[in-house]
Amino acid sequence: MRKKIANSIRKYLKDQKALTHKNYRLFLVGQSFSLIGTWIQRLAMIWLSYQLTGSAFLLGLVGFCEQIPIFVLAPFAGVYADKWDKHKALCRIEALAMIQALVLGVITLTGAVNIYHIIILSLCLGCINAFEVPMRQSFVVDMVDREKDVLPNAIATNSMVFNLSRLIGPSIAGILISSVGEGWCFMANAFSYAIVLTSLLCMHIKKFPAVKQSTEKVLKRLAEGIQYIKNKHIMRTLLILLAIVSFSNASLKTLAPIFAQDVLHGDANTLGFLMSASGVGAICGAIFLTNSKTTPLLTRIVSVTGILLGTGMILFAISKSLMISLLFLAVTGLAQMMHTACTNTLLQLHVADDKRGRVMSFYTVCLQGTTPFGSLVAGAIAGVLGGPWAMAIMGAICIAATLIFRHDKQPGDKDTKAALNSGVKPASQAIAP
Repeated sequence: MRKKIANSIRKYLKDQKALTHKNYRLFLVGQSFSLIGTWIQRLAMIWLSYQLTGSAFLLGLVGFCEQIPIFVLAPFAGVYADKWDKHKALCRIEALAMIQALVLGVITLTGAVNIYHIIILSLCLGCINAFEVPMRQSFVVDMVDREKDVLPNAIATNSMVFNLSRLIGPSIAGILISSVGEGWCFMANAFSYAIVLTSLLCMHIKKFPAVKQSTEKVLKRLAEGIQYIKNKHIMRTLLILLAIVSFSNASLKTLAPIFAQDVLHGDANTLGFLMSASGVGAICGAIFLTNSKTTPLLTRIVSVTGILLGTGMILFAISKSLMISLLFLAVTGLAQMMHTACTNTLLQLHVADDKRGRVMSFYTVCLQGTTPFGSLVAGAIAGVLGGPWAMAIMGAICIAATLIFRHDKQPGDKDTKAALNSGVKPASQAIAP
């Protein structure tokens, strides 16, 4: 039995092609700490906001302020991601994020913090993330030396690390909030940014022939990116569905303190357990995706997980038991992670290198830029009808959107035919096992 387990582990590690690249290994080390710190800060921020105000609407407003800059700025950030040196730009961006966390930590530890400080600093963090996310997403391909057969594994491995942080981060946040307070949570996040900045500085990125840059102005290049997505059937439908699913899913994070305190009658540790349960499900999905999958399978996963996510949200809204709530949150975590990672992989495999930054910026808008509206709507509904009704309504929206768009999600046989006619290998072949 021991020998079988050892052989299984060896086989699994052998399939992790992305880990053969030193730059990607450095990235994973930095990201591991940074993502744990981000989850610690995120839970501390929403818990502190609810403790300061007791308002479901203001809780939604804080989530709105953190994400709305992504909706506004990320498309422009994508234009610059295609133009700037991504490595240097990411170093500067992570340094700014570290400063934001430090400021939030200092004013909380000194007792000066109020809801307005949280809202303003949430807006600042949103502006930083608007540039960081598309820059980082489009930088992944450079860290694996632009080997596209390695890209699906790199994205799935990064998703697994992200979701391990969802498991570890909230648990640590619950302990830290209860024992030393929210201020030290923010300081821990600042330290995690210092680690990711160090890992970036240690990288040596291979220089590739420069892609010919357009001399057109930012707005024209942005319009070019929009037109490119419009002409790609699979990209257009993937992004529309991702936007609606992310809008609906925002209620899980925003309303979590209400469920932890008012529905399940718990405390900050209960909130940590709820978020960690979501992370457990997500890790299971990420492990499944680290092995190569064909494009048709990835496409089917996108459809099924949208329905699964909405169903899990509705059942979580009905539950009054902590153990049952944890089970349903694990289901939502698995569904949301697989939906997001499969969408990311499909987009990256279909995009041209000179458009990658712009396409990933719209991916960022759909993934994170729609969540402020979801947070605001969920908070408003919860303020009138209560948290469980708000969660159930958002879950129903998720299911309805998936049912509407899932039959339109087959990867375009227009795109595949065009690829074959031009002599480019279709993505379905590129990621086949």
